Amino acid sequence: MKDTLFEPIRSPAGTPWKVLIADDEPEVHEVTRLVLGGFRFEDRPLSFLSAYSAAEAFELIRAQPDIAVLLLDVVMETEHAGLEIVRRIRQELGNHRVRIVLRTGQPGQAPEQHVISSYDINDYKEKTELTAARFQTTLFVALRGYRDLMTIETSKQGLEQVIDASAEIFSQREDSSFAAKVLKHLARLSQADGITLLCRAEDAGTDQQRYPIALSTAPHADLVGREADQVLPDSHMASLRSALHNRSHVFGSDHYVLHFIDSNEHESLLYIGEGGVIGEVERKLLEVFSTNVSIAYKNLHLNQDLVDSQLEMIWLLAGAAETRSRETANHVLRVGLLAELLGRAAGLDAKAAENLRLAAPLHDIGKIGIPDAILNKPGSHSPEETAIMRSHAQLGAQMLGNSKRPLLQLASRICLEHHENWDGSGYPNGLHGEAISLEGRIVALADVFDALGSNRVYKAPWPRERIREFLIEQTSRKFDPHLIDLLFARWDDAEALRKQYPDS
Repeated sequence: MKDTLFEPIRSPAGTPWKVLIADDEPEVHEVTRLVLGGFRFEDRPLSFLSAYSAAEAFELIRAQPDIAVLLLDVVMETEHAGLEIVRRIRQELGNHRVRIVLRTGQPGQAPEQHVISSYDINDYKEKTELTAARFQTTLFVALRGYRDLMTIETSKQGLEQVIDASAEIFSQREDSSFAAKVLKHLARLSQADGITLLCRAEDAGTDQQRYPIALSTAPHADLVGREADQVLPDSHMASLRSALHNRSHVFGSDHYVLHFIDSNEHESLLYIGEGGVIGEVERKLLEVFSTNVSIAYKNLHLNQDLVDSQLEMIWLLAGAAETRSRETANHVLRVGLLAELLGRAAGLDAKAAENLRLAAPLHDIGKIGIPDAILNKPGSHSPEETAIMRSHAQLGAQMLGNSKRPLLQLASRICLEHHENWDGSGYPNGLHGEAISLEGRIVALADVFDALGSNRVYKAPWPRERIREFLIEQTSRKFDPHLIDLLFARWDDAEALRKQYPDS
């Protein structure tokens, strides 16, 4: 079990973006601060750091890895001191987040084409071309890139911790240890410095309805046994009552209430207070974990076996990815069922086909790490956006690949391969033919078949004949021709899945 803390991108409003100016000319520092003094990005100002040598710049980056942008001169101690620092930052420190803008007053010393192709920099500017307006534009682009990279990295780390935390709570067999683990992980995921409480719902639906505190995190252990209304403000008590009444989670601006119920209809509420404002990605991760807590609590009292618990977690994680991309949970359900259908037809035994049904819904789990602006963009993507969008295949594979569970290892392989094409034109690795696993080929076909017949933000459902024409056209291009034959032979069964599990 990993013990590293999830560190979300949740800077309070007004927290500055760190910008490091590395130049041996003091005037450059003064002019940069003057030009960018009033600059703001996402309602946050800049905080400037100065280095007058490459060595000093390297030490600052080492000491403060949260520096967002490095404005770097080429010629300092030596003619190529800046370029050498770029290499050390990327290779020695492994810092690929900081956006590096190379500025030079002597372009002949570092020709742009050579520098761009040989060094991992993000922009190249001659000092003479940097007007105030262009300078601000350059910084906007750099900070957007830094923000998006950090969103992806944060989502990956957060989802890994959600999976690890979920696995631990699913392993609990006693009420007391279950609740203690949940409180511990909620405090970590929410980064709450305030109160984290487990409240029982007593006498629900009556005039004597009570919320006794059954458990609390260590700093507030003295609250156990007291009534919640003796501790919490009225507005927060209103959230507890709303969560109980609606049997749903409540997310306030500075507190969260999570509702869950066991098989005996006993209801409990988890309260996280004074957690501060969280970003959209962190909220989605917290929602995923919260839903997992509900399911694990039910499983605890139903004494369901570990396999059933894992399955519920998989569906929730898969559904979370589809919800982010404005698709429906039934899409991933149908993809799993269709994959099982095709797997059996392709010769998989019953257990392997069942595992394929269970793993297939996680094929797009990496989408949880893609920024909303790119994921749900109704128009076409720019080349840079396309690269970020396509990264979901590798991101999903990385998220699941370290698991020792065969089901998640299978899901990891499917994540990585379901955008590979039969003719080798797919991504991320350009695999060809049977170099793509059978499971990857099956899910690729099942995903496209169901997506074409479903409503999306960018299209209406395609009619039956148009789907068939497209699949025929893409046979031996995108899809394994043998699998196309198997699908066509079972077309009515495949379409029946959409009627049985329609989008809502």
